[in-house]
Amino acid sequence: MTATTSPTEVRLDTERCELVVDGMTCASCAARIERVLGRQPGVTEARVNFATRHAWVSFDPAVLDPARIEAAVGRVGYAASQVEEDDPDEDQRAHEREQRKWRWRVAVSAPLAAAVVVLVYGLGNRDWARWLAFALTLLVLVAGAPILVSGAARARRFSANMDTLIALGTLTAFAFSAVRLFTGGEVFFDSAAVITAFIVLGRFFEARASLRASGAIRHLLELGAKQARVLIDGAERLIPIEEVAVGALVRVRPGEKIPVDGVLVEGRTTVDESMLTGESLPVEKAIGATVTGATVNHEGAFTLEARAVGRDSALAQIVSLVRSAQESKAPIERLADRIAGVFVPVVLGLATLTFLGWWLAAGEAAGGVVAAVAVLIIACPCAMGLATPTAILVGTGRGAALGVLIKGGEVLEASRRIDTVVFDKTGTVTEGKMTLRGWVAIPGQSVETVLARAASIEASSEHPIATAIITGAGERDLAVPVASDFTTTTGYGVSGGVEGTQVSVGQRKLMGKCGLTIASELEDQATAWESQGLTAVFVGWDGDAQGALGIGDTLKPGAREVVERLHRLGVQVAMITGDNARTAHTVAAEIGVDRVLAEVLPQDKAAEVRRLQGEGRSVAMVGDGINDAPALVQADLGMAIGTGTDVAIESSDITLMSGDLDGVITALALARRTMRTIRQNLAWAFAYNVAAIPLAAVGVLPPIVAGATMAFSSLSVVTNSLRLFRFAPNRA
Repeated sequence: MTATTSPTEVRLDTERCELVVDGMTCASCAARIERVLGRQPGVTEARVNFATRHAWVSFDPAVLDPARIEAAVGRVGYAASQVEEDDPDEDQRAHEREQRKWRWRVAVSAPLAAAVVVLVYGLGNRDWARWLAFALTLLVLVAGAPILVSGAARARRFSANMDTLIALGTLTAFAFSAVRLFTGGEVFFDSAAVITAFIVLGRFFEARASLRASGAIRHLLELGAKQARVLIDGAERLIPIEEVAVGALVRVRPGEKIPVDGVLVEGRTTVDESMLTGESLPVEKAIGATVTGATVNHEGAFTLEARAVGRDSALAQIVSLVRSAQESKAPIERLADRIAGVFVPVVLGLATLTFLGWWLAAGEAAGGVVAAVAVLIIACPCAMGLATPTAILVGTGRGAALGVLIKGGEVLEASRRIDTVVFDKTGTVTEGKMTLRGWVAIPGQSVETVLARAASIEASSEHPIATAIITGAGERDLAVPVASDFTTTTGYGVSGGVEGTQVSVGQRKLMGKCGLTIASELEDQATAWESQGLTAVFVGWDGDAQGALGIGDTLKPGAREVVERLHRLGVQVAMITGDNARTAHTVAAEIGVDRVLAEVLPQDKAAEVRRLQGEGRSVAMVGDGINDAPALVQADLGMAIGTGTDVAIESSDITLMSGDLDGVITALALARRTMRTIRQNLAWAFAYNVAAIPLAAVGVLPPIVAGATMAFSSLSVVTNSLRLFRFAPNRA
């Protein structure tokens, strides 16, 4: 992967803390806090997400501690508190508190602001109405106090944010009108009251949308069981899930959620793993099978031995991965952050110039105040700050619900540029469950002896082909002797001693390396098998290949349809395999692959990906095995089949929790849709500010309209992001 380092990848001598930050109101707040944290001694990385109100700091514990990090945030006018790792619902509660805070403020400010408008425009020529409008506006400002207090706090520290603009605008309109109460003239209490009411209403809608957007994590956490039936001294005892220890025996009844990750030690059943893979078809489980916590037991009762609990469970790791993705920033967001960081000072300058222009050029101080207030209000960069993080928040959450775990904003951006997808063959395009389809021996040699000796050598290997040979010998009740001196020639085959004879099992190249001659009849049979898509494995000793085995795999359902859909997306498809070219091309032709990379040794897979990149291609690699890990890392985008090895999953950017290749389409389509949403959001936010500021400066947009449109701008960005919840892969 050429994507930048994940925020969770920090040096071994650092610690990491997560903070909830109160008081952020726009992207410039997040950018300022990030700069302040980044300048602290001992901080190696600091990230602040405006949408989630969280900060993540990696630091040297010998130099810094979380308390001093919180204090640094406090010194610039914000409140930070460390997230307790054993309280996963704190984020949910924080969002709910934020929503409740703004709900009652809306209930107070909205009717009072409406009354002020009636008093100013309907009865504005009466003194009592002007004074009552003054009093009611004061109450509205009290309802919007968090905004004014935040703006004042920034001003005291010689900084500015969105609240600074709002506070300056509303207080200027209010103070100017208060003076007019005594000196006579038009008052603008309605501007101060209505702007505040609109901003408060906008904050309420933002809080409600953020609560919904953060629902992916909440939904994942709710999937887990709360209690488990643990067998203690032969009796079932219902205990909280937190008290289950590794090695405990847990009893699960039909219809119940499986409480922890483990292995079946008694019974058999079918399990609904849709929360994990997105596939609704139940999976059969027997003794020795692994089961995952939070999946649902369908039919039979069984006992499992707990293998992973708490933070080590699959569900906890999925939650951690989604959190990590939501905290990350796409490169496009960093550009927006930099712009937002300087936007507020620029707007303050524009508002000052607007007032001076009206006052000096037109001699209208009152008109200048109104226009300057409108500029301050309408230019708030809130929508700009919400544009990217809300889309990433919702997009990665939707992906998790569909069984596609995306590791961050950088991954989303990389996915948009992919023009070539490379599939590993065995276990990815195919089921990876090889079976023995045919066997042949040279004249005078027993096929049973050939198969038995091959099984003897392969008994020490875990390769799918080895499993097929061993299973084939077992199904035919052959006596398999014990091998000695087992050696592997990577990418070619295996060798060892059987009953005093050196036996080699593998490709043609291995026969050549071992000085074994392949008879023409074996070569003809091998060629015939390969034309059918089977893999030919030769077995040789005493100077000759004594026989050959035909090993076959089956394509995964829908493989051809996935390739066709990738073609419709404008993506070229390649297949990489260690198989011989004839077998590889047979499989490739069956599924419609454009390009075949055959007879590639495991250590050379990354080099093949690098070669494609050298041609100017942006490459996604899809694999499932340990030998795919280097290629997954080398690719611009690594996709691991979730049914594969942990090493492959750890090496990837995207994990497809099911073995279904449809996940590749889902991942690419969702990433493209998310990036399109981000671009739409940013385009709207930038266009809004570019168009609205001049209109406000020349007096076309009065402050009241400016307040309403500013709130609408932020709400439209969040609402557009929430549309990603409706993303459906079959419509992608």
